[in-house]
Amino acid sequence: MTSLRTVLVVGAGAAGAAAATLLAAGGVEVDVVEREPEVGLHGAGITLQGNALRVLRELGVWDQVRKLGYAFDSLALRTPDGRLIVEMDDLRTGGDDLPATLGMQRPDFARVLVDRAREAGAAVRTGITVAELDQDDHGADVRFSDGSAGRYDLVIGADGIRSATRQQIGTYLDPQPTGMGIWRVTASRPEGLDRTELIYGGPCYIAGYCPTSPDTVYAYLVEAAQDRSGLTAEQRLEVVHDLAAGYGGYWDHIREHMTDPNYTWFEAHVVERPWHKGRVVLIGDAAHSCPPTLAQGAAQALEDASVLAELLLAADEVDEELWQRFGDRRFERAKTVVDASVQVGRWLLDGERGDVPGLMGRIATMVREPA
Repeated sequence: MTSLRTVLVVGAGAAGAAAATLLAAGGVEVDVVEREPEVGLHGAGITLQGNALRVLRELGVWDQVRKLGYAFDSLALRTPDGRLIVEMDDLRTGGDDLPATLGMQRPDFARVLVDRAREAGAAVRTGITVAELDQDDHGADVRFSDGSAGRYDLVIGADGIRSATRQQIGTYLDPQPTGMGIWRVTASRPEGLDRTELIYGGPCYIAGYCPTSPDTVYAYLVEAAQDRSGLTAEQRLEVVHDLAAGYGGYWDHIREHMTDPNYTWFEAHVVERPWHKGRVVLIGDAAHSCPPTLAQGAAQALEDASVLAELLLAADEVDEELWQRFGDRRFERAKTVVDASVQVGRWLLDGERGDVPGLMGRIATMVREPA
Protein backbone atom coordinates (compact mmCIF):
# COMPACT_ATOMS: atom_id res chain seq x y z
CA MET A 1 0.00 0.00 0.00
CA THR A 2 1.28 3.45 -0.87
CA SER A 3 3.03 5.57 1.72
CA LEU A 4 1.99 8.74 -0.11
CA ARG A 5 -0.54 10.95 1.64
CA THR A 6 -0.36 14.19 -0.36
CA VAL A 7 0.67 14.88 -3.96
CA LEU A 8 0.79 18.11 -5.93
CA VAL A 9 0.34 17.88 -9.69
CA VAL A 10 1.54 20.93 -11.62
CA GLY A 11 -0.36 21.13 -14.90
CA ALA A 12 -3.81 19.84 -15.83
CA GLY A 13 -3.07 18.58 -19.34
CA ALA A 14 -3.28 14.93 -20.36
CA ALA A 15 -0.41 13.71 -18.16
CA GLY A 16 -1.34 15.78 -15.11
CA ALA A 17 -5.07 15.13 -15.17
CA ALA A 18 -4.52 11.40 -15.72
CA ALA A 19 -2.00 11.11 -12.87
CA ALA A 20 -4.31 13.08 -10.57
CA THR A 21 -7.27 10.84 -11.39
CA LEU A 22 -5.44 7.58 -10.76
CA LEU A 23 -3.77 8.73 -7.54
CA ALA A 24 -6.93 10.30 -6.13
CA ALA A 25 -8.91 7.16 -6.97
CA GLY A 26 -6.22 5.22 -5.10
CA GLY A 27 -6.81 7.20 -1.91
CA VAL A 28 -4.12 9.87 -2.18
CA GLU A 29 -4.96 13.50 -1.40
CA VAL A 30 -4.19 15.28 -4.67
CA ASP A 31 -3.99 18.99 -5.47
CA VAL A 32 -3.73 20.12 -9.10
CA VAL A 33 -2.71 23.62 -10.19
CA GLU A 34 -3.03 24.85 -13.76
CA ARG A 35 -1.58 28.09 -15.09
CA GLU A 36 -4.40 28.68 -17.60
CA PRO A 37 -7.47 30.43 -16.15
CA GLU A 38 -9.79 27.86 -17.71
CA VAL A 39 -9.30 24.37 -19.10
CA GLY A 40 -10.22 23.66 -22.71
CA LEU A 41 -9.97 27.17 -24.13
CA HIS A 42 -7.45 26.43 -26.87
CA GLY A 43 -6.66 23.92 -29.57
CA ALA A 44 -8.13 22.39 -32.71
CA GLY A 45 -8.21 18.62 -32.76
CA ILE A 46 -6.26 15.69 -31.41
CA THR A 47 -5.57 12.23 -32.80
CA LEU A 48 -5.51 9.49 -30.17
CA GLN A 49 -3.98 6.14 -31.05
CA GLY A 50 -5.15 2.89 -29.47
CA ASN A 51 -2.52 2.89 -26.73
CA ALA A 52 -3.91 6.26 -25.60
CA LEU A 53 -7.43 4.84 -25.63
CA ARG A 54 -6.23 1.99 -23.41
CA VAL A 55 -5.23 4.48 -20.71
CA LEU A 56 -8.44 6.48 -21.18
CA ARG A 57 -10.38 3.30 -20.45
CA GLU A 58 -8.27 2.81 -17.32
CA LEU A 59 -9.23 6.34 -16.27
CA GLY A 60 -12.92 5.57 -16.70
CA VAL A 61 -13.58 8.08 -19.50
CA TRP A 62 -13.57 5.84 -22.56
CA ASP A 63 -17.36 5.78 -22.98
CA GLN A 64 -17.51 9.56 -22.80
CA VAL A 65 -14.59 10.03 -25.18
CA ARG A 66 -16.14 7.59 -27.67
CA LYS A 67 -19.40 9.55 -27.68
CA LEU A 68 -17.72 12.95 -28.12
CA GLY A 69 -15.10 11.87 -30.64
CA TYR A 70 -14.95 9.84 -33.85
CA ALA A 71 -13.38 6.37 -33.90
CA PHE A 72 -11.97 4.61 -36.99
CA ASP A 73 -9.68 1.76 -37.97
CA SER A 74 -8.04 2.70 -41.26
CA LEU A 75 -5.66 5.19 -42.86
CA ALA A 76 -5.46 6.46 -46.44
CA LEU A 77 -2.86 8.23 -48.56
CA ARG A 78 -3.85 10.56 -51.41
CA THR A 79 -2.16 12.65 -54.08
CA PRO A 80 -2.42 16.46 -53.83
CA ASP A 81 -5.32 16.47 -56.30
CA GLY A 82 -7.26 14.08 -54.07
CA ARG A 83 -6.70 10.79 -55.90
CA LEU A 84 -6.60 7.78 -53.59
CA ILE A 85 -3.22 6.01 -53.57
CA VAL A 86 -3.69 3.41 -50.87
CA GLU A 87 -5.92 2.61 -47.91
CA MET A 88 -4.81 0.33 -45.11
CA ASP A 89 -6.01 -1.03 -41.82
CA ASP A 90 -4.40 0.55 -38.76
CA LEU A 91 -2.95 -1.68 -36.06
CA ARG A 92 -5.15 -1.62 -32.96
CA THR A 93 -2.41 -0.67 -30.54
CA GLY A 94 -4.78 -0.58 -27.56
CA GLY A 95 -5.92 -4.14 -28.12
CA ASP A 96 -8.49 -5.77 -30.36
CA ASP A 97 -11.40 -4.51 -28.25
CA LEU A 98 -10.58 -0.83 -28.89
CA PRO A 99 -10.55 1.13 -32.16
CA ALA A 100 -7.22 1.81 -33.82
CA THR A 101 -7.65 5.59 -33.63
CA LEU A 102 -10.03 8.24 -32.37
CA GLY A 103 -10.18 11.90 -33.36
CA MET A 104 -11.56 14.46 -30.93
CA GLN A 105 -11.83 18.19 -30.47
CA ARG A 106 -8.93 19.13 -28.19
CA PRO A 107 -10.98 21.40 -25.87
CA ASP A 108 -13.50 18.58 -25.30
CA PHE A 109 -10.66 16.17 -24.52
CA ALA A 110 -9.13 18.56 -21.98
CA ARG A 111 -12.44 19.13 -20.19
CA VAL A 112 -13.24 15.41 -20.00
CA LEU A 113 -9.91 14.66 -18.31
CA VAL A 114 -10.11 17.48 -15.77
CA ASP A 115 -13.75 16.72 -14.93
CA ARG A 116 -12.74 13.11 -14.27
CA ALA A 117 -9.88 14.20 -12.01
CA ARG A 118 -12.31 16.26 -9.94
CA GLU A 119 -14.79 13.39 -9.84
CA ALA A 120 -12.04 11.10 -8.52
CA GLY A 121 -11.41 13.54 -5.67
CA ALA A 122 -8.55 15.74 -6.89
CA ALA A 123 -8.77 19.43 -6.00
CA VAL A 124 -8.13 21.37 -9.22
CA ARG A 125 -7.32 25.10 -9.15
CA THR A 126 -6.88 27.11 -12.35
CA GLY A 127 -5.15 30.43 -12.99
CA ILE A 128 -2.43 29.53 -10.51
CA THR A 129 1.06 28.08 -10.59
CA VAL A 130 4.05 27.33 -8.39
CA ALA A 131 6.10 30.38 -7.39
CA GLU A 132 8.63 28.64 -5.13
CA LEU A 133 9.50 25.03 -4.51
CA ASP A 134 11.83 23.82 -1.75
CA GLN A 135 12.29 20.17 -0.94
CA ASP A 136 13.96 17.94 1.62
CA ASP A 137 14.30 14.18 2.00
CA HIS A 138 10.68 13.71 2.98
CA GLY A 139 8.68 16.14 0.88
CA ALA A 140 8.39 19.55 -0.72
CA ASP A 141 7.21 22.94 0.51
CA VAL A 142 5.42 24.92 -2.17
CA ARG A 143 4.34 28.54 -2.35
CA PHE A 144 1.81 29.33 -5.06
CA SER A 145 1.40 32.41 -7.22
CA ASP A 146 -1.71 33.47 -5.26
CA GLY A 147 0.24 33.55 -1.99
CA SER A 148 -1.09 30.25 -0.61
CA ALA A 149 1.25 27.43 0.39
CA GLY A 150 1.31 23.71 1.04
CA ARG A 151 3.52 20.76 1.85
CA TYR A 152 3.46 17.57 -0.19
CA ASP A 153 5.03 14.13 -0.12
CA LEU A 154 5.58 14.35 -3.89
CA VAL A 155 5.34 16.95 -6.65
CA ILE A 156 4.56 15.81 -10.21
CA GLY A 157 5.66 18.28 -12.86
CA ALA A 158 3.26 17.84 -15.76
CA ASP A 159 3.37 21.45 -16.89
CA GLY A 160 4.18 20.97 -20.53
CA ILE A 161 6.97 21.54 -23.00
CA ARG A 162 8.06 24.83 -21.36
CA SER A 163 7.89 23.27 -17.90
CA ALA A 164 8.69 25.69 -15.09
CA THR A 165 9.00 22.68 -12.77
CA ARG A 166 11.81 21.36 -14.94
CA GLN A 167 13.66 24.63 -14.43
CA GLN A 168 12.92 24.72 -10.70
CA ILE A 169 14.68 21.41 -10.12
CA GLY A 170 17.70 22.51 -12.13
CA THR A 171 17.08 20.56 -15.33
CA TYR A 172 17.89 23.14 -17.98
CA LEU A 173 16.88 21.72 -21.31
CA ASP A 174 15.24 23.68 -24.11
CA PRO A 175 13.16 21.82 -26.71
CA GLN A 176 14.73 22.17 -30.14
CA PRO A 177 12.90 23.19 -33.34
CA THR A 178 12.95 20.44 -35.98
CA GLY A 179 12.54 22.77 -38.96
CA MET A 180 8.80 22.40 -39.57
CA GLY A 181 5.73 24.41 -38.63
CA ILE A 182 2.11 23.29 -38.58
CA TRP A 183 -1.14 25.09 -39.32
CA ARG A 184 -4.15 23.57 -37.55
CA VAL A 185 -7.79 24.37 -38.33
CA THR A 186 -11.25 23.05 -37.57
CA ALA A 187 -14.05 22.68 -40.10
CA SER A 188 -17.36 20.93 -40.61
CA ARG A 189 -16.88 17.29 -41.59
CA PRO A 190 -17.39 16.56 -45.28
CA GLU A 191 -19.76 13.70 -46.00
CA GLY A 192 -17.77 10.48 -46.47
CA LEU A 193 -14.68 11.57 -44.54
CA ASP A 194 -14.40 8.84 -41.92
CA ARG A 195 -10.66 8.35 -41.18
CA THR A 196 -7.30 10.07 -41.17
CA GLU A 197 -6.00 10.74 -44.67
CA LEU A 198 -2.55 12.10 -45.51
CA ILE A 199 -0.94 13.79 -48.48
CA TYR A 200 2.85 14.01 -48.73
CA GLY A 201 3.84 16.76 -51.16
CA GLY A 202 2.12 19.65 -52.88
CA PRO A 203 2.53 23.17 -51.42
CA CYS A 204 3.32 21.65 -47.99
CA TYR A 205 5.30 18.70 -46.72
CA ILE A 206 2.17 17.12 -45.23
CA ALA A 207 -1.52 17.90 -45.62
CA GLY A 208 -3.90 15.83 -43.53
CA TYR A 209 -7.21 15.67 -41.75
CA CYS A 210 -8.93 13.60 -39.10
CA PRO A 211 -12.65 13.43 -38.18
CA THR A 212 -13.15 14.65 -34.61
CA SER A 213 -16.91 14.13 -34.20
CA PRO A 214 -19.87 13.27 -36.42
CA ASP A 215 -19.93 16.97 -37.41
CA THR A 216 -16.34 18.24 -37.26
CA VAL A 217 -12.90 17.62 -38.73
CA TYR A 218 -9.41 18.68 -37.68
CA ALA A 219 -7.14 19.55 -40.60
CA TYR A 220 -3.46 20.47 -40.72
CA LEU A 221 -0.79 21.69 -43.13
CA VAL A 222 2.91 21.20 -42.38
CA GLU A 223 5.39 23.65 -43.93
CA ALA A 224 8.98 24.76 -43.38
CA ALA A 225 9.07 26.61 -40.04
CA GLN A 226 8.49 30.35 -40.41
CA ASP A 227 7.85 33.28 -38.14
CA ARG A 228 4.08 33.64 -38.40
CA SER A 229 3.67 35.45 -35.08
CA GLY A 230 2.85 38.88 -36.52
CA LEU A 231 -0.17 37.82 -38.56
CA THR A 232 -3.68 38.94 -37.70
CA ALA A 233 -6.49 36.39 -37.49
CA GLU A 234 -7.65 37.43 -40.95
CA GLN A 235 -4.14 37.10 -42.37
CA ARG A 236 -3.70 33.65 -40.80
CA LEU A 237 -6.89 32.45 -42.43
CA GLU A 238 -5.76 33.87 -45.78
CA VAL A 239 -2.39 32.08 -45.58
CA VAL A 240 -4.01 28.74 -44.75
CA HIS A 241 -6.63 29.21 -47.45
CA ASP A 242 -3.90 29.81 -50.04
CA LEU A 243 -1.89 26.76 -48.92
CA ALA A 244 -4.98 24.56 -48.90
CA ALA A 245 -5.83 25.68 -52.47
CA GLY A 246 -3.05 23.34 -53.63
CA TYR A 247 -5.05 20.29 -52.54
CA GLY A 248 -8.21 18.70 -53.92
CA GLY A 249 -10.71 16.11 -52.76
CA TYR A 250 -12.02 16.73 -49.26
CA TRP A 251 -9.78 19.79 -49.03
CA ASP A 252 -12.21 21.65 -51.30
CA HIS A 253 -14.83 21.47 -48.56
CA ILE A 254 -12.40 22.04 -45.68
CA ARG A 255 -10.93 25.12 -47.34
CA GLU A 256 -14.33 26.79 -47.55
CA HIS A 257 -15.45 25.92 -44.00
CA MET A 258 -12.29 26.16 -41.86
CA THR A 259 -12.01 28.48 -38.87
CA ASP A 260 -9.53 29.60 -36.21
CA PRO A 261 -6.16 28.64 -37.71
CA ASN A 262 -3.29 28.37 -35.25
CA TYR A 263 0.40 27.88 -35.94
CA THR A 264 3.20 26.23 -33.97
CA TRP A 265 6.65 24.93 -34.71
CA PHE A 266 7.55 21.28 -34.39
CA GLU A 267 9.89 20.83 -31.42
CA ALA A 268 11.42 17.86 -29.65
CA HIS A 269 13.33 17.00 -26.48
CA VAL A 270 13.96 14.12 -24.10
CA VAL A 271 15.16 14.67 -20.54
CA GLU A 272 17.86 12.16 -19.73
CA ARG A 273 17.30 9.74 -16.86
CA PRO A 274 16.38 10.15 -14.12
CA TRP A 275 13.21 12.18 -14.59
CA HIS A 276 13.07 12.95 -10.90
CA LYS A 277 15.11 15.00 -8.48
CA GLY A 278 14.36 14.25 -4.85
CA ARG A 279 10.62 14.48 -4.31
CA VAL A 280 9.83 16.02 -7.71
CA VAL A 281 9.23 14.01 -10.90
CA LEU A 282 8.58 15.09 -14.50
CA ILE A 283 6.09 13.42 -16.83
CA GLY A 284 4.48 14.11 -20.21
CA ASP A 285 5.78 17.01 -22.28
CA ALA A 286 7.79 18.23 -19.28
CA ALA A 287 9.96 15.11 -19.71
CA HIS A 288 9.72 14.49 -23.46
CA SER A 289 8.06 16.07 -26.49
CA CYS A 290 7.82 15.10 -30.13
CA PRO A 291 6.38 16.40 -33.40
CA PRO A 292 2.89 15.04 -34.15
CA THR A 293 4.07 13.07 -37.20
CA LEU A 294 3.22 9.76 -35.48
CA ALA A 295 0.33 11.09 -33.34
CA GLN A 296 1.90 9.69 -30.16
CA GLY A 297 2.37 12.80 -27.97
CA ALA A 298 -0.78 12.45 -25.87
CA ALA A 299 -0.45 8.68 -25.79
CA GLN A 300 3.04 8.83 -24.32
CA ALA A 301 1.94 11.41 -21.74
CA LEU A 302 -0.97 9.21 -20.68
CA GLU A 303 1.32 6.18 -20.45
CA ASP A 304 3.68 8.13 -18.18
CA ALA A 305 0.79 8.92 -15.84
CA SER A 306 -0.50 5.35 -15.82
CA VAL A 307 2.89 3.77 -15.07
CA LEU A 308 3.81 6.35 -12.42
CA ALA A 309 0.49 5.99 -10.60
CA GLU A 310 0.71 2.20 -10.70
CA LEU A 311 4.18 2.21 -9.15
CA LEU A 312 3.39 4.86 -6.54
CA LEU A 313 0.20 3.19 -5.36
CA ALA A 314 1.94 -0.18 -4.98
CA ALA A 315 5.10 1.09 -3.24
CA ASP A 316 5.69 1.05 0.49
CA GLU A 317 7.98 4.04 0.06
CA VAL A 318 9.19 6.43 -2.61
CA ASP A 319 12.80 5.39 -3.07
CA GLU A 320 15.45 4.95 -5.74
CA GLU A 321 14.22 1.46 -6.56
CA LEU A 322 10.84 2.91 -7.53
CA TRP A 323 12.45 5.56 -9.72
CA GLN A 324 14.66 2.93 -11.35
CA ARG A 325 11.60 0.89 -12.27
CA PHE A 326 9.81 3.97 -13.58
CA GLY A 327 12.75 4.90 -15.79
CA ASP A 328 13.15 1.32 -17.03
CA ARG A 329 9.54 1.27 -18.19
CA ARG A 330 9.30 4.76 -19.66
CA PHE A 331 12.59 6.24 -20.84
CA GLU A 332 13.53 4.08 -23.84
CA ARG A 333 9.93 3.75 -24.99
CA ALA A 334 9.33 7.51 -24.97
CA LYS A 335 12.73 8.24 -26.52
CA THR A 336 12.12 5.76 -29.33
CA VAL A 337 8.82 7.49 -30.14
CA VAL A 338 10.44 10.95 -30.09
CA ASP A 339 13.33 9.84 -32.30
CA ALA A 340 10.98 8.19 -34.80
CA SER A 341 8.67 11.23 -34.92
CA VAL A 342 11.63 13.50 -35.64
CA GLN A 343 12.97 11.09 -38.26
CA VAL A 344 9.79 11.27 -40.35
CA GLY A 345 10.15 15.05 -40.54
CA ARG A 346 13.86 14.87 -41.29
CA TRP A 347 13.27 12.61 -44.28
CA LEU A 348 10.77 15.11 -45.66
CA LEU A 349 13.01 18.12 -45.05
CA ASP A 350 15.96 16.38 -46.71
CA GLY A 351 13.88 15.19 -49.66
CA GLU A 352 14.79 11.61 -48.78
CA ARG A 353 12.48 8.70 -49.56
CA GLY A 354 12.54 7.10 -46.13
CA ASP A 355 10.60 4.04 -45.09
CA VAL A 356 7.76 5.91 -43.37
CA PRO A 357 5.31 2.96 -43.42
CA GLY A 358 7.96 0.66 -41.99
CA LEU A 359 8.86 3.11 -39.24
CA MET A 360 5.20 3.67 -38.36
CA GLY A 361 4.68 -0.09 -38.24
CA ARG A 362 7.59 -0.63 -35.88
CA ILE A 363 6.34 2.05 -33.49
CA ALA A 364 2.80 0.67 -33.62
CA THR A 365 4.07 -2.82 -32.82
CA MET A 366 6.08 -1.50 -29.87
CA VAL A 367 3.25 0.54 -28.31
CA ARG A 368 0.74 -2.29 -28.74
CA GLU A 369 2.48 -3.88 -25.76
CA PRO A 370 1.31 -2.08 -22.58
CA ALA A 371 3.88 0.29 -21.11
